Amino acid sequence: MSTLKSVPEYGASLFRIVVGFLIACHGASTLFGFPVSGHTSSPLAWPGGVAAALQFGFGVLVLLGLGTRTSAVMVSGTMAYAYFSVHQEKALLPMQNGGEPAALFSWAFLMIAIVGPGPLAVDALRAKARVRVTAAGEPAAAV
Repeated sequence: MSTLKSVPEYGASLFRIVVGFLIACHGASTLFGFPVSGHTSSPLAWPGGVAAALQFGFGVLVLLGLGTRTSAVMVSGTMAYAYFSVHQEKALLPMQNGGEPAALFSWAFLMIAIVGPGPLAVDALRAKARVRVTAAGEPAAAV
């Protein structure tokens, strides 16, 4: 039974990786027309282009598990803004206003920010390296 204790941690990592990948693809398709071709937007165009740049950049960081909590909060806020500024005007419920993806992404990234990156993350590797250096008697600032 002791081996099953790590399953939720790895599940959190896999969830973070998949959701980070999905939002990065969403931003990339708006910015570059890849992986889905269509209308592209400049990263300086407000609000769509800026949102796409944030989705792509922070999505990649969440995918890698680098600065995970901060990046996840940024994407969560971006998606909450999208829901309330674009979708909420059309109707009250997400089923009516087409805002289901924005609402789901917002809550998913908030959950990632709360739970953390899990063991399969650059943040976790950096923390392990910091602990090894500290355990070896060297100052932690040397990392």
